[in-house]
Amino acid sequence: MEAIINKVEQSGLIDFNLEDYYPKAQRVLFDLKDQLWQGLILKETDFRNFVKANNWADYQGKYVAVNCTADAIIPVWAYMLVASALQPFAFKVVFGDLNKLEETIFHDALQTIDVKPFEDKRIIIKGCSKYPVPPSAYLELTTLLRPVAKSLMYGEACSTMPIFKK
Repeated sequence: MEAIINKVEQSGLIDFNLEDYYPKAQRVLFDLKDQLWQGLILKETDFRNFVKANNWADYQGKYVAVNCTADAIIPVWAYMLVASALQPFAFKVVFGDLNKLEETIFHDALQTIDVKPFEDKRIIIKGCSKYPVPPSAYLELTTLLRPVAKSLMYGEACSTMPIFKK
């Protein structure tokens, strides 16, 4: 009986799975709309009292996006107060929606990659994921690896889309 040969393993292709850079901590949106007086304006005294009284420890170990989904003008200091209150508890605090938060999380994770092991390698950036990987992460990874890689492909070893080749 012949041994089964894994041709993908022998090909020297490196699988890069962005899913490996997905931190499992919960993502939440802190929406300032709930603090607006009559859904229109932010009263400084009321808002400062809310910030002092709120249990910010509820955000312990979470990624937090801070935004206002109501059509209202929010002063910058309000976002700063919330960030200051969240900072001791949350892993990360960003201004924007949950999509912006996800992009920031991946950006931070990709900045930790040492590209040296990928020099002159043929790399497949895995396309399917059980976690939500934003398109910006694929773009950023491409710009990070292109200068060093021999080739970049997208997809799975059985069906790749060529992206770059030296």
